Amino acid sequence: MIKVLPAIIDRMKFYSTKKKSPEVDFKMALFQGLAPDGGLYMPDIIPQFTLKELEKMSSLQDVGFGVLRKWINDEEISNEDLKHIVSKSLAFPIPLVSIGDISILELFHGPTLAFKDIAACVLAQLFEYFLIKDNKKITILVATSGDTGAAIAHAFAGLKRVKVAILYPRGKVSELQEEQMIRAGKNVLAIAVDGVFDDCQAFVKRAFQDPDLEDCNLSSANSINIGRLIPQIIYYIWAYLQASEKKIQFVVPSGNMGNATAALLAHRMGMPLTSLVIATNENDVAVNYYQTGIYKTKESVQTLSTAMDIGSPSNFERILELFDYDYSSFCKLISAVKVTDEETINTIKRVYEKKEYLLDFHTAVAFYGAEKTHVSNQYTVVVSPASPLKFAKEIKKQTGIPIDNSLYIKDLKKIEKRVISTSNDYNAIKKILQMN
Repeated sequence: MIKVLPAIIDRMKFYSTKKKSPEVDFKMALFQGLAPDGGLYMPDIIPQFTLKELEKMSSLQDVGFGVLRKWINDEEISNEDLKHIVSKSLAFPIPLVSIGDISILELFHGPTLAFKDIAACVLAQLFEYFLIKDNKKITILVATSGDTGAAIAHAFAGLKRVKVAILYPRGKVSELQEEQMIRAGKNVLAIAVDGVFDDCQAFVKRAFQDPDLEDCNLSSANSINIGRLIPQIIYYIWAYLQASEKKIQFVVPSGNMGNATAALLAHRMGMPLTSLVIATNENDVAVNYYQTGIYKTKESVQTLSTAMDIGSPSNFERILELFDYDYSSFCKLISAVKVTDEETINTIKRVYEKKEYLLDFHTAVAFYGAEKTHVSNQYTVVVSPASPLKFAKEIKKQTGIPIDNSLYIKDLKKIEKRVISTSNDYNAIKKILQMN
């Protein structure tokens, strides 16, 4: 059982959800990504903020430093170095915008126009710090349904001690997402897999346990890596501090459930939260669990909100762990709603027409979920993971609303393309990794 105690950093260890691997410190959890037994790392202690500590933070950088300092021992990273990591990583705004009765937390002002930039930029700086300190090199292996790959490609591009390999489902990401992945830098290779995201994710997990790939020094930057989740706590606490009311409900569009897990960790750290709504598309395993208490993965189906097309969300295991697999405790804080493509399209059109605000597909899923669950005495925050620019052609096709991202794509096409297409076969991918 995870303990919620005031931070005792020198005691904090990370254990595997499968309970068959030894506990490790933060640095080891960061570099391993996945535990040797195939489990996900979780903290044995969740450090705490007092409300007084939270209210002292006046900037995004204050929050960034405050959150990371709670999790990372100052013997691992000094205050000065940690402040440098934060200032270099969190160099763009994260505004909370009011749209009528609902507020939108815009997480898409980073370099690749998606929420993954926030954690990816922090993660890249953490990796670089430790690699320089230890004089080591690694290969980052990532599975993506779109935005993670783009964010990791940009954040790690040009780092001399890191190679990056990104697996993505060919034909199932947007044009801009693909261009961001395949045109990043000489140390970044995109691998287009003839399959779905769940296949890519399964290949990554298998690779981490493959002794033939030990020489690659693999590490992960997916949200299976605890080092990706911890920085995501930052924007929830920043949203709480910006909110005009403190009785807050977050509505999170969810695919691999990393975003929802980060919200729960922020809450466990001391951020007040009245409820958390998990909004899904047709890939609704979280909704099924909420309705029945039975967690069962299933084949993913393709929808307009492609980054959420995940039938086996890794981080749901972490969510269950946080609640000690107690269904009633889960339901006291969390609810879940399913949103169809038709409802998504109608929401984009309606909000654009009435509020003059353009949602991307994923934010529209959450916005619809917020409208279904909003109550008058509650401050509702929709987590917006991506800019509509990332899905310009798709939104125009489905809604008729024109979006011009041609200049952005034109700039990307100045960068050399690095991509390999492959069949949906682990051995083919393994060979690419060994050659890269």
